[in-house]
Amino acid sequence: MYPIDIVMPMAKDLTNYGFEPLTTPEAVDEVMAQKEGTALVVVNSVCGCAAANARPGAKLSLSNDKTPDKLYTVFAGVDAAATAKARQYLLPYPPSSPSIALFKDGKLVHFIERLHIEGRSAEIIAANLKMAYDKYC
Repeated sequence: MYPIDIVMPMAKDLTNYGFEPLTTPEAVDEVMAQKEGTALVVVNSVCGCAAANARPGAKLSLSNDKTPDKLYTVFAGVDAAATAKARQYLLPYPPSSPSIALFKDGKLVHFIERLHIEGRSAEIIAANLKMAYDKYC
């Protein structure tokens, strides 16, 4: 676990932008039980690539004609139980922080793993997500 005063600005980077934080396994199960519409789930992280690419890419992706109905985030290394629960819904992908998942009608339809975030700009990540939104949203 990381000190809350260090991670709070990283969490607020998404929550201030409209992402709902999921901080318990029950909260994750509740939103994943919704089988209608689309949901974007960002597995936030203190990792440098999260700050430099994933969070800005996720936010930038929302400047698109089609966007997910709901926006959620779990914070790896902070809300461990919620993140572990979210990762159950991300199978068969291995745990990855940061990562970004798009769900449609309760099914995982698009996933960006950390290995596809590292070394890529926020603009490239956003473009990847926008293509998924155009297809699924």
